[in-house]
Amino acid sequence: MLKLIGQRFEKPVPVMVAGWPGMGNVGLGACDYLRRQLDARPYARVDISGLATPEAIEVADGIGRITPLPDHVLHIVEEPPLFLFEAETQLPGPAGNAVARELLDFAASHGVLTVYTGAAFATPMSICDESEVFGVATDRRLRDSFGAYGVKPLKEGRVSGLNGLLLGLAGARGLPAACFLATMPQYAVQTANPRASRALVRVFERILNTSVDTAELDREVTEVDRLLTEFETRVGDAVRSLQERLAEQTGDRQEKQAPAEEEQPDPHVMMERIERLFERVGRDRSLAPELKNELDRLGLFRLYEDRFLDLFDSSRGGRDPGRRPAGD
Repeated sequence: MLKLIGQRFEKPVPVMVAGWPGMGNVGLGACDYLRRQLDARPYARVDISGLATPEAIEVADGIGRITPLPDHVLHIVEEPPLFLFEAETQLPGPAGNAVARELLDFAASHGVLTVYTGAAFATPMSICDESEVFGVATDRRLRDSFGAYGVKPLKEGRVSGLNGLLLGLAGARGLPAACFLATMPQYAVQTANPRASRALVRVFERILNTSVDTAELDREVTEVDRLLTEFETRVGDAVRSLQERLAEQTGDRQEKQAPAEEEQPDPHVMMERIERLFERVGRDRSLAPELKNELDRLGLFRLYEDRFLDLFDSSRGGRDPGRRPAGD
């Protein structure tokens, strides 16, 4: 199922980093950036034709063709010796299990000693807050090494999807493995987060004892910060406007004065609540009126209108805001 592309690399490759799509594409973004900056080359490809089938056809000028299956490619960096695995999708259930096992078999045959994955850790934070990195390991020795890499052990929780499954399967084989989770804003899980990806890249720099030019990521961080800071400001303004309207309704004129800084409403908490409503509606469309009423009450419907409409119209992008596993 995993087939070589070109000539076999004869030296041991001690480290493998795997990336899958997920919240903010944080782990996959870090893996892809390392691939490009470290001049990795395609080394093997996973054939998933026996595990998945196309779900649609592509149409152009009235002609329909079967869409290609998502790519799953293992790249190699020769110095430092490193495997970088990138997948265009997370296959669910037995299919994902089969891919993970095949990947670990292949890694073992090439001398891999440690496996890493990366993911996002969504929290009520600002886009401009620095991303922290938390880690989960399959053994104490690896967990105890986190401090040297600037990683904090995750106290509790779960790592879902193939980022977690690969760890569990590796640990069952006695192969040390860890997942690093970089924090990102809860409200922006649908948006690529280069700041969190950059935090993971810096962790892997330390692990690999190499240097990675992050100038391209730095520019992406600046652009995303600009866009989402404007969004955060508009949400904050809407929340304060709501507070003033409520004060007028209750007749409490003192509430119309500007609140002290520590008493100002937190837009990030507000956006986290909206995210949870979107998740619920993503699972049960009958709850959409509740979401719409809340957005109207907060004066935020215009900011979220496109995303709200995406819930019902796959031609607008096909996103499903309800699919957001924790630690994915």
